[in-house]
Amino acid sequence: MLRKNILAKRHGAKRRAIRTRAKIHGTAVRPRLSVFRSDKHISAQLINDDTGRTICAASDMKLSAKEKPMVRAVQVGETLAKAAVAAGVTTVIFDRGSYIYHGRVAAIAEACRANGLQF
Repeated sequence: MLRKNILAKRHGAKRRAIRTRAKIHGTAVRPRLSVFRSDKHISAQLINDDTGRTICAASDMKLSAKEKPMVRAVQVGETLAKAAVAAGVTTVIFDRGSYIYHGRVAAIAEACRANGLQF
């Protein structure tokens, strides 16, 4: 029974992500800012969907694990925004994937906006 619930949850998350990503497409001028969140970590990357390449990425795995998750999410957003501006990117399309725009996902978005990215 537990296995069916887990599979149904993953299937629903995959459907939500596909539905979200069907509406957005990143380019070299305006890449897609994709967020991945797990129970312990969070990461984000800028993706050019025309070529299928990652422009820049940031993760909290290199940060101190002693910080609270929201603080680490803000640090990831700041790091990603600084790397994006250095790469010449100022506007992005935000891709929340299957996650709701709340908590750590929203913290990354707000930190990116505060450090120079527009979306």
